[in-house]
Amino acid sequence: MPIETSAQIRQAFLDFFRSKGHAIVPSAPIVVKNDPTLMFTNAGMNQFKDIILGNAPAASTRVANTQKCLRVSGKHNDLEEVGVDTYHHTMFEMLGNWSFGDYFKEEAIAWAWELLTDVYKLPADRLYVTVFEGDAKEDLAFDQEAYDFWKKWIAEDRILRGNKKDNFWEMGETGPCGPCSEIHVDLRSEEDRSKVDGKSLVNESHPQVIEIWNNVFMEFNRKADGSLEPLPAKHVDTGMGFERLCMAMQVKTSNYDTDVFMPTIRYIEQASGVTYGSNEKTDIAMRVVADHIRAISFTIADGQLPSNNKAGYVIRRILRRAVRYCFTFLNIKEPFLYQLVALISEQFAQVFPELKAQQDFVARVINEEEASFLRTLETGIRKFEAYEPGSIAGDFAFELYDTYGFPIDLTQLMARENGKHVDMDGFHACMEEQKNRSRKATAMSTDDWTVVRDEDAVEFVGYDVLECESEILRYRKIKKGSREQFQLVLNRTPFYAESGGQVGDAGVIEANGKSVRITDTQKENNLIVHFCDALPENPAATFIARIDFRKRSLTSKNHSATHLMHSALRRVLGAHVAQKGSLVNPEYTRFDFSHFAKMSDDEIAKVEELVNQRIRQNIALNEQRNVPVAQAMESGATALFGEKYGDFVRVITFDRDYSVELCGGTLVRSTGEIGLFKIISEGAVAAGVRRIEAFTADGAEEWYRGQLQAIDAVRELLRNPKDLVKGVQAILDENSSLREKIDTFNREKAREVKAGLIREVEERSGLQVIIARADIDPESVKAISYELRQQFNSLFCLIASVYDDKPMLSLMLSDDVVASKSLNATQIIRDLAKEIQGGGGGQPFYATAGGKNVDGIDAALQKARNMV
Repeated sequence: MPIETSAQIRQAFLDFFRSKGHAIVPSAPIVVKNDPTLMFTNAGMNQFKDIILGNAPAASTRVANTQKCLRVSGKHNDLEEVGVDTYHHTMFEMLGNWSFGDYFKEEAIAWAWELLTDVYKLPADRLYVTVFEGDAKEDLAFDQEAYDFWKKWIAEDRILRGNKKDNFWEMGETGPCGPCSEIHVDLRSEEDRSKVDGKSLVNESHPQVIEIWNNVFMEFNRKADGSLEPLPAKHVDTGMGFERLCMAMQVKTSNYDTDVFMPTIRYIEQASGVTYGSNEKTDIAMRVVADHIRAISFTIADGQLPSNNKAGYVIRRILRRAVRYCFTFLNIKEPFLYQLVALISEQFAQVFPELKAQQDFVARVINEEEASFLRTLETGIRKFEAYEPGSIAGDFAFELYDTYGFPIDLTQLMARENGKHVDMDGFHACMEEQKNRSRKATAMSTDDWTVVRDEDAVEFVGYDVLECESEILRYRKIKKGSREQFQLVLNRTPFYAESGGQVGDAGVIEANGKSVRITDTQKENNLIVHFCDALPENPAATFIARIDFRKRSLTSKNHSATHLMHSALRRVLGAHVAQKGSLVNPEYTRFDFSHFAKMSDDEIAKVEELVNQRIRQNIALNEQRNVPVAQAMESGATALFGEKYGDFVRVITFDRDYSVELCGGTLVRSTGEIGLFKIISEGAVAAGVRRIEAFTADGAEEWYRGQLQAIDAVRELLRNPKDLVKGVQAILDENSSLREKIDTFNREKAREVKAGLIREVEERSGLQVIIARADIDPESVKAISYELRQQFNSLFCLIASVYDDKPMLSLMLSDDVVASKSLNATQIIRDLAKEIQGGGGGQPFYATAGGKNVDGIDAALQKARNMV
């Protein structure tokens, strides 16, 4: 059976490596957790870092999968370039096979050649391979071994030598690394190939001579001082770009011409009425949308909502870039991207089912984000139109880009249409300044680990004990900004490391009468790392590791209440409720969940009632450890989208018929320990996501105490009425009556002021001019101005007033004055506002200004008279 479709190409890869003894594992979530060096999975090896670093054993020494990846920075991956060329993407699939201390170069090279030429039937005369040429500065030799293995399969003139930049792969500034061997394919026409030898175009950014597979041979560990040491076990890490492979297999000249993207592009064609291939700018726009919708959809499905921070900001930028291209080049002015979610989820249902399972939720989030950004875009356009100088300053162009989502090419286009130019040097300077701030804020230096005991096993005992005897396995110094700290790895630890929304434990380690405070506990991948400000005097000593019991106790109560609340929300609001994020600390619990309407007071009360009922029932914790994940899911346990679960999980039950969840956090032994539960806030956090914050135990008691104290204070202010509610209502009724009287007085005064202004109308230069001071409230000034505009056809009306001891100016022009006299109320009011030390703005026919200098009002009025 021929391999033609993208689904067949993917399956053939997995079947091939299954036949070679590889375990086929699922993709990790595209959103990374417990790795401070990454926000998103950017390579297939990310989920195996612990194995490669030696922090965890490998369940299988041979593994293969297809991994969802996201890249928006680095070589060839600048976001603003995606869609411009035909073979780079934000989200992409990485087909990969790994060996953890099993096979090495010979098998990896042989199998790569077998798959490409025997299974996929790619022509051997279109393939080139590269090997590491060596590096004298690093004392690294030419990779003769890889070269010799390649000679068995491919002509030597197709084996090219690559430098350290292209053919020596490193995980980061420190860590495992080694030479790599790339496989490139020449997709040019026979005519083009006859003119230029393909080998001269390898690694030269030619769109049809591209790398499709990289085989990394991890042999070394890069230390913090830059030196290299051999790894105790050698690994193979390979990655093949799925979209590029499909381009080669389907004989296309663009990734976007394959069946991976064309269904989406055809849908965009129908919606926009634009034909793909008819215009370069609209082609780029369609590629941008077809690429970006995948990145947006899968990251939201994996738990990352668009926001203004960190990973959420990256997703918002990607989404807004797609909307901008729809708006500017495809003339799509309404939310549209959300319509593509159903198409994408169906396309990937068999390989990445998590999107299909959340299709409606993801579409709603995207729809709301699109609508919000389109409103922001309109605001930015108005801001651009109100910009007065003859050229667009770099900082203003950057403000449009950063705050309003304008791509710089859109700003340049609008500038040209208005006869202006953009200070691009200034814009780039602002961009670089922002990048420098970001780099500085996240910069952290890390020393090499100092090994105290040559052991790898780390045991967490914190579910069962609060303190234990412990030894330091290794430590290192880290520096972030001006703060220096140390990280410790213990062989046994009761300290819970931050994960799953629960904060890490604090406490102490003690030896020989001296203690060192542990300020935080984090996971680095799956390694438990303890933070402290100083090292113990003798790191080789045996310590007592003891957690802060009060912090742990309060945190556990809040975490347990979150389980009860999650189940209560599903009962009260419906089964669509799913956790979308959480924060559990000693002070409160914060829970984000999918729901598309504000909770009513009755719904909140019902949730509180259900949770407090379960607390009073004192339900015992049922904890099951090391349950096979398939068995746990079959039993009905609630799992979270976007979490990467191992083969074995921990199942937490509070009443079999009420709450059963997969959870790794710390919890109470029975619900009665929680004491009390109180929701203190409920609101929207993102499109389709609500957030609840709640107190338990001491926090809930303190909240109620504060409420009672406030009630007592109100009662005292009202002189202890028998019925507090009636007493407050009487005050409100009296206040309402007085306000009505004030409003009536203001209306009467406004009528008198208006009549007086009409009597002062002067005919000057064809204008009906009113320039006067009237100390009334701003709303009355505005109402009078609009009424006078209806009454006079050539009105120039400036009213100055003082309200709450602040000077204000209000200028109204009739349409005839704006058109025939070329006057602009906004420009005039800004000039007049200088006299009152203020500023203002508005529309061409009506503008207002506020200031600080009351004494400047007369000067402003006189300036207006002189102007007329």
